[in-house]
This record gives sequence, structure tokens and C-alpha cells, in this order.
Amino acid sequence: MDRIDVRQATAADHSRIVDLLSRSWGSTIVIAHGVVYDAATLPAILAERRGRLAGLLTYAIGSDAFEVVSIDAVVKGAGVGTVLLNAAADHAERAGLRRLWLITTNDNLDALRFYQRRGMRLVGVTPGGVDGSRRIKPGIPLVGDFGIEIHDELTLEMRLPRPHPHH
Repeated sequence: MDRIDVRQATAADHSRIVDLLSRSWGSTIVIAHGVVYDAATLPAILAERRGRLAGLLTYAIGSDAFEVVSIDAVVKGAGVGTVLLNAAADHAERAGLRRLWLITTNDNLDALRFYQRRGMRLVGVTPGGVDGSRRIKPGIPLVGDFGIEIHDELTLEMRLPRPHPHH
């Protein structure tokens, strides 16, 4: 496996970011917890392999928290998501933030497995949260992964700083 390089996105990356978000989400607009984000305008962490875009994580920083707004791996199962999530947690820790958090949807069982295996906890459910977002972005599908109807937002979080394993 080739090394995955991670870096903060710059203005020069903008068109690649717009392209990836549009392919992944149908547009650059991401809606979570009633907030409409244009993910292409958010700060972002890029993952690259041999100079090619391998993944993208966009984020917003609140008072004490780092919110992952979007995370995408161009190739699934290659470790890109893990590298991006670790880079985000490192960034949040360096900034002195207390938690890293994100919203996913009730159908996204792969995400629930992925995040929990990486130390995140399920801390909230907003019944009908996605139904509200769909009124703003009608392109959000009614049925998602595994034929599950998409209605609810799930909140996952990781407390910071992370405990470092003793070697």
C-alpha cells in the first residue's frame, strides 16, 4: 500500500474539493443539525496518495468542539478514512478543543461501525432530523444503505484529549 499523505487544504485545491464533494454528496451543500454548510468553503484536510486526491475531510470549529462536516474516501477500505479522522483529532487536540463530533444518518451502518471502532461514542439521536434537512435539500434520498429508510440523525463524539495507549 502506498503511503497516504495528509495536509491542510489550500485555495489551490478548491476545484478538486468541489469535484469530490459534488460526486459524493450531489452538491457541495451538506446539512446537519439544521445548519446548511457549503462544504467547499469550509477548512479541509486532504489525503493524497502519489499526489492524487485520496480523501477529504471538511470541518467547522465551535466553542470547544471540532465538527467533522463531511468525510470522504475516494477508495473505500484503504485506510484513508482512518488517516483523515486521526489527523482531525490531532488538529483538534493541538487547538485545545474538548471534543470531536459529527452527525451521520440512521441507515449508515458502515459509518457507525467505522466511528465506534475508532473510539467515538453514540451520544444522541435526533428523530426526524434528516426529514427536516430534506425540506431544504430535496435530493437527500428517502432510502439509504441496506434498504433502510433515512429519517434520523445520529451524533457521535470523541472526548479530547484522547488517552494515549502505553507502550
